[in-house]
Amino acid sequence: MRPEQAGKPTGSGPVGFRRVGENRYREQVGFYYDEIVVGTVIEHRPGRTVTEMDNVLMSMLSMNASPLHIDGAYAEAGRWGQPLVSSLVTLSIVGGMTARSTSGRAIANLGWERIHLPQPVFVGDTLYAESEVTAKRLSASRPGEGIVSCRTIGHKATGEVVLTFERSFLVPTAQSSIDDTTGY
Repeated sequence: MRPEQAGKPTGSGPVGFRRVGENRYREQVGFYYDEIVVGTVIEHRPGRTVTEMDNVLMSMLSMNASPLHIDGAYAEAGRWGQPLVSSLVTLSIVGGMTARSTSGRAIANLGWERIHLPQPVFVGDTLYAESEVTAKRLSASRPGEGIVSCRTIGHKATGEVVLTFERSFLVPTAQSSIDDTTGY
């Protein structure tokens, strides 16, 4: 199968998989530049319920030792009455949710912009995300690659928006695919 056919349905085969043999399919990650359509909205699943371990581990890993995030007695006396999940945890979970489908084939992340956290996240909240492709263009300096931009919204299962951001990344065209070389 040619790279430009990757991820496209082949006969009665499943969508999201590349046919690699008779009754044999390989799961696909992300899209090539050619397959991305501006205006497409992707709802990222599964959702993720935030745990105390997520908050404490990531807070310590990122060296964010604020008692607001890791000291229950301290946080109980504060505004929220409980530990607030670190914004770095929220960004990591929601950003990670989006990576497989939006930038699964990315060569490089190019930037994050306009990161906003309008509402708090607490342990036990379940997060979901959706991303809209807002722009794309072929790279002027890197033939066979294109720049894609997305706007992502992270929200609780209740619908309350807890995070928004814009991100751009570099994606290969189907013609520049390394799938056959790497076994993808």
